Amino acid sequence: MSENAMQNAGQAQAAQVVEFDVVVVGSGGGGMLAACRAADQGLSVLVLEKSGQYGGTTAISGGGIWIPLNHHIEEAGGKDSYDTALTYLEACTQGLSSPQRLRAYLEQAPRMLRYLEERTRVRYYSLPLYADYFQRLPGAMPGYRALDPMPFDGAALGDEFKRLREPSPATLVGGRVSVTSREAHTMWTRSRGWLGLTVRQFARYWLDFGWRRKTSRDRRLTLGNALAGGLRHALLERRIPLWLDTALSDLIVEEGRVAGVEVMREGRRVSVRARRGVILAAGGFERNQAMREKYLPQPTRAEWSATPPNNTGDTILAAQRIGAALDLMSHVWGAPTVRVAGEEKQRPIFIERAAPGCMVVNGKGRRFVNEAAPYSEFVPAMYRDHEQTGCSVPAWMVFDATFRQKFACGPILPASVMPDHRIPAAFRDVLVRADTLEALAAKTGIDGAGLAASAARMNDYAATGVDAEFGKGDNVFDTYYGDPSVKPNPCLAPIDRAPFYAVRLDAGDIGTKGGLLTDERARVLREDGSCIAGLFAIGNNSASMMGTSYPGAGATIGPAMTFGFIAADTLASESTARNEGRATAVA
Repeated sequence: MSENAMQNAGQAQAAQVVEFDVVVVGSGGGGMLAACRAADQGLSVLVLEKSGQYGGTTAISGGGIWIPLNHHIEEAGGKDSYDTALTYLEACTQGLSSPQRLRAYLEQAPRMLRYLEERTRVRYYSLPLYADYFQRLPGAMPGYRALDPMPFDGAALGDEFKRLREPSPATLVGGRVSVTSREAHTMWTRSRGWLGLTVRQFARYWLDFGWRRKTSRDRRLTLGNALAGGLRHALLERRIPLWLDTALSDLIVEEGRVAGVEVMREGRRVSVRARRGVILAAGGFERNQAMREKYLPQPTRAEWSATPPNNTGDTILAAQRIGAALDLMSHVWGAPTVRVAGEEKQRPIFIERAAPGCMVVNGKGRRFVNEAAPYSEFVPAMYRDHEQTGCSVPAWMVFDATFRQKFACGPILPASVMPDHRIPAAFRDVLVRADTLEALAAKTGIDGAGLAASAARMNDYAATGVDAEFGKGDNVFDTYYGDPSVKPNPCLAPIDRAPFYAVRLDAGDIGTKGGLLTDERARVLREDGSCIAGLFAIGNNSASMMGTSYPGAGATIGPAMTFGFIAADTLASESTARNEGRATAVA
């Protein structure tokens, strides 16, 4: 081929243009819900995904959504009110989210949930015992507002099943078997029927012979995989195209309005025009080390995150280049994590900390937080203590042989099913073992005297049932994952039986909270408060409407989907208004 021909071919490739009404960047729960809603409003939609798998951070999450006033509350025997929910949200967010956004969420989230269940195969149920995270704040409820997705049959996805991002290994029993949040709670707390439930789930998995010949992945999708799989099925039903391996390069701006995106697809630059608007739903910047160092508390490492490696903030940077305002950039959805050799992301430690017989200490051997606190509060506590002591990042979770026998910790199953000599090689670096607390301190670098003193205090607290330092186990949120057989406090037990163990906890996250500043209609704002026409942001692409707080389980995905719903409705209403305007002008 001649040089001129090659240049012409390159120009033709560079000039490739496609056009839709709405372009959604990101295929997590918020992005796919927004795409479905826009399509149901009569708009043509394209969904773009940077990686080769769809589902985003949603797919590896618990899939829960926190929705006050949801219609399942009364079905489960509970009662909520608008004023009570607003009081709680205002107390949690402390003025860091606009009143308009809070009210929009309370008004639209229940509508979004009804739409989701009426127009897709995704179904949710309320969790009556899963309490709001801050029980001491006015308006908190002891349960009901958090919802768990019901299982979804992955076989309904056909070939798209294998392109669904796999669930986090931390959410699979034995690394293979999917369970719901409610089932996991029954198994963890050994509630009535837990053994039969466990046996049934393993039997179901292994007896699915036809599916086992295809893949080791469980086709009974639960948690975030159930939500992502159900929404992907909804895209397929609506014939909404999803482009994988398509990375956003830039936003197209014409006459002050976002008119599309520039992307790289199959090695070519493609201009994707958006007649109505672009919805950014591509996650946060937690895997971008440069952005972490610029915005987040130090020390900070991208590899500590529990999220997919492609969450590098590309869309946030692209919007910033055209004048978008940022907010809350120094905050993450924090979760302590542990490293497992060979895995692409670290594993979060969510529920283990609430169990009796463990404590978390800094390098001086001192506790600095209620171990059972919400994970979103745990990492900020690590940094606050680190500012004072310089030795809380990392921290150490310490427990004894009794805890080890009964409970899992990260990838390590209880010793009752995975004794020390049977721990897989890939997991052995997670667990530090010693015959005495003094020897454990020497192996980990923890101050021995401080560790012994902390253990002695915890032993006293276990006897009285009162944690005089941090109040572990003094509210219904803490005790949800406690051991009901332990008295008087299901979250407190002695740490006194050899051998002793320690697990390193990094200051990890399940995403960043900071991002593009948006209004109550999910429109991206400039520093002066004006809207960037044609540009919307939801989920971790936007600064969280929850401020620095996390009111309850599902307070990330719930808002992502709700503001995706709102963005789609806004685009549809703007489209209708334009068409009516044209008709009036012609008349």
